[in-house]
Amino acid sequence: MRRGRLPRRDAGPVPCLLELALLHPDPDDMDWLVPTPPQEVMTRLLRGMYDEISASQSRVGSAVEAFEWYAGLGHRVPASPPAAEGPAIRVLDGLARIQAAMDEATQACTTEVLTVQPGGIRREAELSEGLHRAMALRGRGVRMRDLYTHVARHGHGLFTYLELMGDAVEARTLDEVIDRLILFDRTVAFVPANAERTMALELRHPALVEYLGTVFDRLWRLAIPLTAPLPDTGIEGISHREQSIAALLAEGHQDAVIAERLGISVRTCRAHIARLSETLGAVSRTQLGVRIAQAGLDGPRRSAQVSHALPDQGSGDVR
Repeated sequence: MRRGRLPRRDAGPVPCLLELALLHPDPDDMDWLVPTPPQEVMTRLLRGMYDEISASQSRVGSAVEAFEWYAGLGHRVPASPPAAEGPAIRVLDGLARIQAAMDEATQACTTEVLTVQPGGIRREAELSEGLHRAMALRGRGVRMRDLYTHVARHGHGLFTYLELMGDAVEARTLDEVIDRLILFDRTVAFVPANAERTMALELRHPALVEYLGTVFDRLWRLAIPLTAPLPDTGIEGISHREQSIAALLAEGHQDAVIAERLGISVRTCRAHIARLSETLGAVSRTQLGVRIAQAGLDGPRRSAQVSHALPDQGSGDVR
């Protein structure tokens, strides 16, 4: 401004001077730049700001108008559930939102909590994570019933947890259970919404919640109390878990699927299959399938009173 003009090359390090039109080429010599009068610059910048503000106000006005129209539609549709009940199905994205919703449901719970916990042995970190909610429920006299897989019996953390909870919690186990389910007072349920369990569904629709409660009740009647031993298979040398694996093999499932359904690792599953093959005298998977059928392990679980003799290791007959 003081010198009146500037060589174009000197403006290279500060391109914003040209972009903001604070400098412009000298009409008499294009190798030089001359400053734009300050009043002109200020007027142009203020006009640009005014245009931006006007455009923003217009967008806000349009949004308000559209929302008022949308809100007016509410008078033409059936009444929604009371606000306190929330939507019938809500997607919870992220562990923080899931935990917050669980804490809210815990605070509102007054009667019972039903849970299905798949995945085998429960890690102590998982049990500790929900311990504060369980203790709060116990303090209010809420009863809890938990379903686990039989594999969970081998985890010491679960028994420590149940000891802390006392008679407020009753636990039973099954060969395999459905995916995770937590049901509060038979009014709100939580189920996973993706395989990673980083998303969940909060269900408040009465029909859905009642259906899940019925599923739980039927599984509960089939389950074995954690304090009771697992029934004997009736076949010498074959454990209850191996009997379950045999039935799933007979259905045609792969090792990984069987392991997931029973809550064990694939390595453990294959070790049981190897022992099962040895006990039944099978040298191939195909022969193992035949032996399983011959021993009656491909059908429903049998009581301890029913027994089959094992095939002779040296022949293909079942005695």
